[in-house]
Amino acid sequence: MPTSAELHQRRSAAVARGVSSMIPSYVSSAGGGTMTDVDGREWIDFAAGIAVTSVGNSAPAVVSAVQEQVAKFTHTCFMIAPYEQYVAVCEELAVLTPGSFEKRSALFNSGAEAVENAVKIARHATGRQAVVVFDHAYHGRTNLTMALTSKVMPYKQGFGPFAGEIYRVPMSYPFRDGLSGTEAAALAIGLVEKQVGAANLAAVLIEPIQGEGGFVVPAPGFLAELAAWTRSTGAVFIADEIQTGFCRTGSWFACTDEGVEPDLITTAKGIAGGLPLAGVTGRAEIMDAVHPGGLGGTYGGNPVACAAALATIGMMRELDLAAAARRIESVARPRLEALAAKHPMIGEVRGRGAMLALELVKPGESGPFGPASDPVAAAAVAKAAHEAGLLLLTCGTWGNVIRLLPPLIISDDELDRGLTLLEQAFNQEETPS
Repeated sequence: MPTSAELHQRRSAAVARGVSSMIPSYVSSAGGGTMTDVDGREWIDFAAGIAVTSVGNSAPAVVSAVQEQVAKFTHTCFMIAPYEQYVAVCEELAVLTPGSFEKRSALFNSGAEAVENAVKIARHATGRQAVVVFDHAYHGRTNLTMALTSKVMPYKQGFGPFAGEIYRVPMSYPFRDGLSGTEAAALAIGLVEKQVGAANLAAVLIEPIQGEGGFVVPAPGFLAELAAWTRSTGAVFIADEIQTGFCRTGSWFACTDEGVEPDLITTAKGIAGGLPLAGVTGRAEIMDAVHPGGLGGTYGGNPVACAAALATIGMMRELDLAAAARRIESVARPRLEALAAKHPMIGEVRGRGAMLALELVKPGESGPFGPASDPVAAAAVAKAAHEAGLLLLTCGTWGNVIRLLPPLIISDDELDRGLTLLEQAFNQEETPS
């Protein structure tokens, strides 16, 4: 029996059924743009741990920094006995995130924790309660962040009741709504003014490019108009850059491409080369509005994770991984566009940098939200790719989007091989179900 099959038997007896995996293989090693399973099979990695291992799964600089820190101390809890590594990460965040104003940061463990704390901070700073989020949004799996998340299955089903004072408005989704950024912003703002009331608004929370929701890129101008209106109300504009941040979209942060400087920005995923770390960074007067002791957590800003983050940021600077993301797009997008021209089931190619997607539809069919989605075809293409040795993910409100998130250090050969496997997977599914 293959080792992966043996591990799967052990998993079934020990791991909760609610924790699922994309492929049946178990990883033994990974690096660059590939992963190897316990049976010796190699996979081209177009997932990067959901945009986490941007510098690779075993980058020497990160490994060395972690080993050095582990030998010194693994934990003290920054709230009890502070250490330089936490401060250094916050200093880097102040420099790297959009905006030239004075900033402060607080560190946590996961993206969901960062989002939850950003909402806490905004509510405390404004003295208001209402939070506006968007259709197709994904912000996490805690009780509050489930309320902020749009998609019910699998994230929210059966887990309520959820936190209150959360209001959802339409996202700019050019492929489906056909609106300009100005039109989409006016629609969202109008609904907030009528259904929530600007005077009650603590924060507007948005992903500059939506992740789990389908890599939805809003129309130009949408984010800027939304941010300007939010500030005019005295509310806080929060950018959730957990998936888009740290060079993924071809800039250090996706907001930069739209000329937007968020009041608060949440980070995680790519920040620490695979170790759990997250942050909230923002205007000093907003961040410092919270009383001492109001923010924190036992493991938040763990020294080992901070050491990994500092090494990761150093690699991103040294290797110019923002430019690497743009190079990945320059190679991948023409091939994806050619694939779309060949296969009518591909309704749109979209994304930015190394965050690219294909939305699959049923050609010639319409639904209540525009082109009829085809999640069956998306699942079939993903399965064919997995069987051929390409690791990629699906996403989207309707499960009909194939997303590409390769490590930013992927080699030209690995990228080419992965794209070829993707093309072959589509060739197997020329007639969607």
